[in-house]
Amino acid sequence: MEIKKAIIPLAGLGTRFLPLSLAVPKEFFPLADKPIIQYIVEEVKNSGIKEIVFVLSPRQKTILTYFKKYPDIEKILVKRKKEKALKELKDFEEFFKDIKISFVVQKEPLGDGHAILQAGKLVKDEPVAVSFGDDVVDSDEPAIAQLIEIFKTCSAPVIALKALPKEKLSAYGTVAVEKIAHNLYKIKKIIEKPEPSQISSNLVIVGKYVLTPEVFGYLKKAKPSKKGEIILAEVFAKMLEEGKTIYGYEIRGEWLECGDKSKWLKSFLHMTLKDPRFREEFRQYLKTIK
Repeated sequence: MEIKKAIIPLAGLGTRFLPLSLAVPKEFFPLADKPIIQYIVEEVKNSGIKEIVFVLSPRQKTILTYFKKYPDIEKILVKRKKEKALKELKDFEEFFKDIKISFVVQKEPLGDGHAILQAGKLVKDEPVAVSFGDDVVDSDEPAIAQLIEIFKTCSAPVIALKALPKEKLSAYGTVAVEKIAHNLYKIKKIIEKPEPSQISSNLVIVGKYVLTPEVFGYLKKAKPSKKGEIILAEVFAKMLEEGKTIYGYEIRGEWLECGDKSKWLKSFLHMTLKDPRFREEFRQYLKTIK
């Protein structure tokens, strides 16, 4: 089954970035000179997917205009002979021209599982990739493409995993696993923010998945948590309890988290120092900071 579509949920409130997120959606915070969302959409496209369903909150409008063409601005750039800026804009438009974009609205922030479920009507009865807006993976092979390769052989849900130091695990969703092959695991259990006694591996969940139609069936039947939310990890746990198979794959590449201010700043610095246009200037500048 070919993966033709990707869901990108962006309906979160961005509470960890207040008050800035009141004015700028967090997916438009920059990493070097591109917004987070551009890296995520580029990854999806480079994985061979050309249809994207954004899950938005009622107040989000920016994403619907970012990937549009702006012929009026192009005319101004031509008139003012801003050749470099014009080329950058045209290169941007060319890269994204064959991406089909649609969206659904999540009226209330009722959990990540609820957000994905809103896109179900546009996905129909087919497997789909999911990439959340907090996680960028800097890799030669796109992270979503890595998951799709695993899905081609197993035809079951695949969760992106990454190994972390033991002292950091309690802040993440961790997994108990059975190793199948290099970097490939069968998920046995999912433990959200575990106590030390509950930790059985150093693998945590990254916000990238391949989901099957069966997952959407479970999402539809899921009961809200105590907070009134439908949580994807809890849906996976229910599937595992009922004997369903879910795989985890430890993705290759540098995981750049953008879920809070500190992580985003580190990711910004990573991408800035990696970019040959800015690398040397920033390295020299950082040496002057005391």
